[in-house]
Amino acid sequence: MRAYRVAYDGRAFYGFQRQPDVSTVEDVLLEGLADVGLEFEETPAGWAAAGRTDAGVSALAQTVAFEAPDWLTPRPFTAHLPTDVHVWASTPVPDDFHAIHDANRRQYTYFLHAPHADPERIDDIEARLSGEHDFHNLAAEETGTVRDLSVTSTQDGVFRRIRVQADGFPRQLVRRLVAVYDRVRTGAASLSFIDRVLSPEPLPGPDGIQPAPAYPLVLTAVDYGLTFEAEQAAVDMAEEAFADRTLQARTRAEVTTRLKRGVMEPGPHPTGDNP
Repeated sequence: MRAYRVAYDGRAFYGFQRQPDVSTVEDVLLEGLADVGLEFEETPAGWAAAGRTDAGVSALAQTVAFEAPDWLTPRPFTAHLPTDVHVWASTPVPDDFHAIHDANRRQYTYFLHAPHADPERIDDIEARLSGEHDFHNLAAEETGTVRDLSVTSTQDGVFRRIRVQADGFPRQLVRRLVAVYDRVRTGAASLSFIDRVLSPEPLPGPDGIQPAPAYPLVLTAVDYGLTFEAEQAAVDMAEEAFADRTLQARTRAEVTTRLKRGVMEPGPHPTGDNP
């Protein structure tokens, strides 16, 4: 058995878990394994993944494990994957290892655009959301909603990097938690609203919490008490691919900024030099 760390830009995928008629990260991983020469029916023996990230959610530390041949290091695995999915590290694991059940802790990081954040209010929000609670009002599932969460954050320019840790998460919990966090951060809701969200009574109608957008959310850590060894060639491939995506994103941002300025300041631009 071997476990692999997988990084991916999730925006092009309908989540991690395989689904009919749509592209998922699990689909491309299994297709890559077939292309590299592994023989299996539905999945390789022992196949499991650490998390079922939702559509649009990305990952740095998604972890898949299965019975793999010794020669299957991250680089040949990645060579048969699209450029938005990269296997970059691996480690041998016991035959009874399970990527879901053996995880001690998982961490998601949400990049929230929050240029103006009151540190004292942020501290109060995070203290109220942390600890053991029944998060039934923030989960899309009815079971497994009692969780012991750690919620912390740091300011990174105009973004607040919100880190949420637990042994596991019901579906949509992190994104709905971020929605509450942002509502209280901006003053759209009072601090006492968090206590209402965490109370035993369900939230009715307009008080129900819709999940925050998926694309700023990243699965950043999954702890097994194991040391994963990065393969430099695979890391280089990932760095090059994600650098190219960064450049594309910055270029798109510049284009949309110019479009915004042009709409805000209409007028003739005969030379094409403005806006």
